[in-house]
Parts: sequence; C-alpha cells; structure tokens
Amino acid sequence: MPSPHPPRWKTLTAFASIYFVWGSTFYAIRVGVHEVPPLLLAAVRFTIAGALLFMWALARGERLPRRREWAAITIVALLIFVLDYGILFWAEVRVPSGAAAVILATIAAFMALAEILILRTQRLTLRLGSALLIGLAGVVVLVDPGLGVAGAPVYLLGAAGLLVSAVSWSAASVLSKRLPMPASKVMSAAAQMLVGGLLLCAVAAAAGEGRGFHWGGVSAGAWAALVYLIAAGSIVGFTAYTWLIHHQSPTTVGTYAYVNPVVAVVLGHFLGGEALAARTVLGTSLILLSVVVITTRRASAAVGSTHPTAASPASDQA
Repeated sequence: MPSPHPPRWKTLTAFASIYFVWGSTFYAIRVGVHEVPPLLLAAVRFTIAGALLFMWALARGERLPRRREWAAITIVALLIFVLDYGILFWAEVRVPSGAAAVILATIAAFMALAEILILRTQRLTLRLGSALLIGLAGVVVLVDPGLGVAGAPVYLLGAAGLLVSAVSWSAASVLSKRLPMPASKVMSAAAQMLVGGLLLCAVAAAAGEGRGFHWGGVSAGAWAALVYLIAAGSIVGFTAYTWLIHHQSPTTVGTYAYVNPVVAVVLGHFLGGEALAARTVLGTSLILLSVVVITTRRASAAVGSTHPTAASPASDQA
C-alpha cells in the first residue's frame, strides 16, 4: 500500500525524474553510441551504476543475496542487460532514439501475452486482442516502406532487434516471479545491474569492441552522455522509481510507460534532428494507444483478481 501524504514537492520531483529523465536516456544512448562501441558503452554504464547502487544497498544494511539468489540474478541479468539493453544500445547506432523508445513500449503487449500464456493471470478478451493488433500495426507503420506513409522507415533489422529486447524483458519479468530473488527490491535491482554490467563487459570483449578503440578520442559530448546515463538514468531514476513504488499506486507510477516514448521522440527531434514525419507520428500514436489500453485493462483486471500480475524485476527504463 502506498505510504500516506508524502510531501508534494518530493512526489512531483520523483515523477519528473521517471518521466523526463528516463525518456531522455534514449537520446543520451544515441549520442554515446555514435562514438563509443555500443556494447562497451552499455557495459561501462551498468557496471559503474550497478556497483554504486550495490554499495548503497549494503550501506543501508541490506543483506547479500544467497547462492541460489545469485544464480537467479544472473539469469535475469542476462535477459535484461545483455539481451534487452545490449540490443537497445546496438540498435540505436542506426535506429533513431525516439523510434527505439516507441518500439520498446511494446513491452506492455508482450507482458500481457506472458500473463495470458504463461502466468495464466489474464484472459484474452476482444479488447486486449484489439490492443495487441493495434500495437503490431504501429510497428508495421514504422518499418514498412511500402505503405506510402511520409517519412523514412525504421531500419528493419534494428526494429526486429528491439522487439527481441521487448520479449527478453517480458521473459525476465515472468522468470522473476518463479526464481528465488532477494526480498529487498533495492538489493535485487542493484545486484542485477552489477551482474548485467559485468556480463556486458565479457560480451563486449568477446565481440572485440575494445580493439582499436581509445577513450582518449571520445568527445566531451559523448562523455557527458555516459555520465548522464550513469548518474541520472540509472541512479537518480532508479531511486525516484523505488521511492514512488513505496508512496504511490503501481498504476500511477506505471504512467511513465506512456510518457517516456513521447519525451524520447520530442528530444530526438529537437536535439538530435530526428525526423518527425507522418510515419513517426502515426506509428507512435498506434503503439501508445495499445499501451494505454493494455495497461489500463490489466490494472482494472488486477483489482478484482486474486492472482498477482507479472512484475518487472527492475524498473523498465533505458
């Protein structure tokens, strides 16, 4: 249950963080991957942020995960950070940041499918089926060059990778309900981030991303993007999200899923010069409509249900 009467300024600041900071991280990723190999950039971001959050959790007196929990954390971290975030960073080399954020909003659709097919906590209704089709139509609008919609289509392989990312996140969310995870959400998320960062280091090394790359050649803008991703995107955003979860209803906190893609599209257009053509507007509108219908339906269904809905193992943010 949410805690009563938190200071209004704290609530507004926390919502501003998850709305605008998380929405802006997609553009920061885009800036960073133009100069730093994508897997290496992701590895540095999450290793540093994960280590800082892990030390913060220990300082709060949180207990260390047990051996079985470390194994579960590793599985979930592989799905979230190597597959989900790793592919996101790779895709943004060629996919506009706004489009990447919009396509990742399909996580809501894949979560609904997971609840229907695996957790059995939801039923496929006409409304839900229509919402899934609307979201799929939005993706098709973004990538299909044959529709005659104004605007360049999104790089098909990158869009396909982002859909894999969304599926991977949903799979991690389902598994987190079945695996023995730490009771503390703070320690669980910190450990996942740290392990995920270390796994990304190994994958980046195996992909040879460090060969021939020199950090000394990175511009101040790319360094600023990396620092922003670590400090604002991971630490500030996560802290705000954790605080809100304890003071507001999950449905209210979950509204960031509607706002983040819009923020990403607007920032990508005005700061990154990404095209805001009819294709982008139509595809974004369809996907966000799908997200709104799915999440509001799941929230109302959960009110009258004795079954828990699937919960993300960590906050779904870029």
